[in-house]
Amino acid sequence: MTMDLRLTRASCLVAICLLGPRFTSAPAAEHSRVGPTSQATPAASYTLTPVTHGMQLKTPDDRVVLEYMTNKPADVPLTSPSVACFHPVNTPSGEPVTAIAPDDHPHHRGMYLAWHDAEFRQPLDASKGGPHAPLFGWNITKVDFWGWGVYAPREGRLIRTTDVKLLGADANHAEIEIHNDWIVGKRKMLDETTVATVVERDGVYVIDLSFRVAPLVDYRLNKQSFSGFNFQARKDGESYFTNADGIVDLRNPHYSVPELNWPPSPWYGYVIKVPSGKTAGAAVIDHPQNPPSTWHNSRSLWMLNPVIAALGPLTIPADEPLTLRYRVVVHDGPTPTEVVQKLADEWRARN
Repeated sequence: MTMDLRLTRASCLVAICLLGPRFTSAPAAEHSRVGPTSQATPAASYTLTPVTHGMQLKTPDDRVVLEYMTNKPADVPLTSPSVACFHPVNTPSGEPVTAIAPDDHPHHRGMYLAWHDAEFRQPLDASKGGPHAPLFGWNITKVDFWGWGVYAPREGRLIRTTDVKLLGADANHAEIEIHNDWIVGKRKMLDETTVATVVERDGVYVIDLSFRVAPLVDYRLNKQSFSGFNFQARKDGESYFTNADGIVDLRNPHYSVPELNWPPSPWYGYVIKVPSGKTAGAAVIDHPQNPPSTWHNSRSLWMLNPVIAALGPLTIPADEPLTLRYRVVVHDGPTPTEVVQKLADEWRARN
C-alpha cells in the first residue's frame, strides 16, 4: 500500500541559515533572500529557526508551536539511540503536551515514527551455493528503531536526521520537510521523508503529517501490539482518553497481545490536567489510505498509537515506498469534540 508524496511549494524559499551542513530555516516572503550575516524577517509569517537541540517553529506572533529534535539533550535520560522527534509540541496557549524519556519508558520521545519488532530482508544468491543450495531464503537483519531493545536489537540502529527545512510559510501556515536516514551500523537501510504542515484554526493547532518510508531492501514489520506513529503525551496529572462519543472506558491493551488493542477508529484523543491547573490535550486522526490499524492507547503509557502491524505482519518492499498520513490536533482545555470531528471528516476525505 503506497502513495506518491507530492509536495507543492506555495512560496519560494527565502532565507537560509545552517545548523550543521543541511539544516535550513526560511521565513516566507516571496523573492527575498538572506545572506549569512543579514536577517530579513517578513512580518506576519511562521518561522523555523535553529535552537540547541534542533529546529523551532514559531507562529507569526512569536509563539512556539513545536520543535523538531535532532540531537539528544545531555540532561534528558533518553535511552533510545535515536532522537528524530517533534518535542515539545505545544498548545496555542503554550502548554507542552508531549513528553520525552518518561521515567517508566525512557526510550519514548515526543511525536515520532519507529517500529520495535522489524527486520530487513535481502534475498540469498542461490547461484553461489552449488547444486544443493536452498531454493530461496533471506539474509535477515533484525532492527528496533523504537528503542526498546527487547524484541530486536537497538544497539547500532540509528535514525539520523540529515535535513530539516521550511518549504514554505506565510501568515496562515508553515510546511516543513525532514529527511532521516535509518542506519544499521554504518549502512543506510531506509530513507524517511516527513512533511509537516501546520496551521492554527478553530482555536487549535492542526499538524498534518506525511511519512514516506522507502527501504533500500525489503522491510518487514512483524505482528506487534504497538509502535509505528506515536504521540507520547505527558503524564504529570489526571488524564483520560476520548473519541467522538466522549470519554473512552475500554480496558487497557497489553504489549504481549495485539488482539487487546482498542478497535479501529477515525480518531482518539488524550486530555490531561497539568500541575499548573491547566487542561490540555491532543487528538490523532487516522487516514483511510493508511493500512488498517488498531490502537495501543494505554492509561499506563499516556500515548496515542495507531498500529499498522497489529492485525498481522506487513512488508514494505524496497521498490514500493509506503506513505503514512496522520493529522494531529493540539488544543487547550478538554477535547473540542465538534472541532476534532470536523477536522477528521475533512482529513479523511482527502486523497
